[in-house]
Amino acid sequence: MENQKIADIFNRIADLLDIRGDNPFRIRSYRAAARTIEDLPENLAGAAGEGKDLTDLPGIGKDLAAKIAEIVQSGRLKFLDDLKKTLPPGLPELLRLEGVGPKKVKLFYEEAGIDSIDSLDRAARAGRLRGLDRMGEKTEEKIVRAIESYRKTAGRFRLDTGFAAAEEITAYLEPAADDLVPAGSLRRRRETVGDLDILAVTRDGPGLMERFVGQPETTAVLAQGSTRSAVRVENGLQVDLRVMAREEFGSALLYFTGSKAHNIALRRRGRERGLKVSEYGIFRGEKRIAGETEEECYRALGLPWIPPELRENRGEIEAAEQNRLPRLIEPEAIRGDLQMHSTASDGKESVLEMARAAEKRGYRYIAITDHSQAVRVAGGLNEKELAEHLKEIDKAGKKCPGIRILKGVEVDILADGTLDLQDEILRECEVVVASIHYNFNLPEKEMTRRIVRGLKNPQVNIFGHPTGRLLLQREPYSFDFEEVVKAAVGEGVTLEINAHPARLDLNDVLARRAKELGARLVIDTDAHSSLQLGLMEYGVFTARRAWLEKDDVINTYPLKKLLDVLNRPLR
Repeated sequence: MENQKIADIFNRIADLLDIRGDNPFRIRSYRAAARTIEDLPENLAGAAGEGKDLTDLPGIGKDLAAKIAEIVQSGRLKFLDDLKKTLPPGLPELLRLEGVGPKKVKLFYEEAGIDSIDSLDRAARAGRLRGLDRMGEKTEEKIVRAIESYRKTAGRFRLDTGFAAAEEITAYLEPAADDLVPAGSLRRRRETVGDLDILAVTRDGPGLMERFVGQPETTAVLAQGSTRSAVRVENGLQVDLRVMAREEFGSALLYFTGSKAHNIALRRRGRERGLKVSEYGIFRGEKRIAGETEEECYRALGLPWIPPELRENRGEIEAAEQNRLPRLIEPEAIRGDLQMHSTASDGKESVLEMARAAEKRGYRYIAITDHSQAVRVAGGLNEKELAEHLKEIDKAGKKCPGIRILKGVEVDILADGTLDLQDEILRECEVVVASIHYNFNLPEKEMTRRIVRGLKNPQVNIFGHPTGRLLLQREPYSFDFEEVVKAAVGEGVTLEINAHPARLDLNDVLARRAKELGARLVIDTDAHSSLQLGLMEYGVFTARRAWLEKDDVINTYPLKKLLDVLNRPLR
């Protein structure tokens, strides 16, 4: 069981207690426990199963340790189930809206009788919120926009949520199957997934289906048959399992991986060649000529195999036909990580601990880029504090000679386009990541000017999480992307693909366009703990969907070439 699942349960409890106006200390204890669990380098379920004393963990007392054990053993927590019953069922969903936290939900419910997304929408559009404490017309407008944004993505889940569910379910089903492959948007590595399709080959279809519907995560059985069943699991994700014959497994995998647009283009190509293309195979008349593997299906259509990440009908079929498919970047090509945080700001581990964890991953270099002073909530550093921190980075480098620790900072681009630290201290850094953390609602032209001015500062090397979005939570801010990319290219600034599954920013479409405009890119984890260094693969997924090759991404370069690109000397 993933640590994240346990942490999510504790965060959900904290939210519900907060809505009820429960004891603040109790609420904080659940949130603190969730943070501890998220940042653990070991699997908590394994530790609990081995009988380790969980009360040794910071903030985990006997009560919380018992709750963790219950979750590990049963996959559920009775306390949470009972807590949900004390509130209207639609109330917790309000927390999914951007800018709406537990305090606002409590206010809506107690003062206006609002208990669902629909009732909040009606109240905001009717102007009935502006009479509430610290709420006016602008607040109502923001809430309406937040609801519209939420409804566009309702029923979708982040890629890491899909991966966690797929790994857990396939591990449970493996003893009863000969072959299991998750397909759909998960296999294409889309940033969000709507549901999960798993294809199987087995000698016992009914037995596999019984095991599938009876798995611990199942909360509802939506359909059950000998070749297809569907369930809903604890987090709300729908999972479909299909049993296919071996001779049609490849064509089924191709079909259920999608995308729909890619499949339509393949069927059209098949018709032009007198072939019928379906999930059961590729047929000439009544004769199946391909179906067991994807490779033979593509070959029957006169094409090389196309990586799943490219299957969006964005020119991949034409490129395959002309033998021009890109050699997509692989995770093994990454030599380092150029954005991460330590205990100097809001990270969970020291510079030395982060460096040693990165060295174990085989990295040759990292950059420690703690926050600057504008991000006060994250303990951002002023000039004097950063100067001392840079000395500490140098000291850590001497203790960990197997990896180069680059001195860095994540500096804020303020609303007027200036940076929140002086050039004098920034010159002492080897990596300067410029990002935006506040004032997201500027008009498009003003935001564009702000960003361009920030990137024109000669100390800036990387533009961090460029659009500012949080997947399924916060929309990107508005700016002229092409103008900003052209400015970055002109100033030699690299654009970041932030690998955190909550961001994946730049997204695949924008990263591909940035490459077309001549920009360099970097994939960073923005890690706040050594455990999060493993998120790099999500950034690589996005880069592959963007048609990026190894040489397009600067943290695949050897150290000297990297420093040349960053315009910093090799020490």
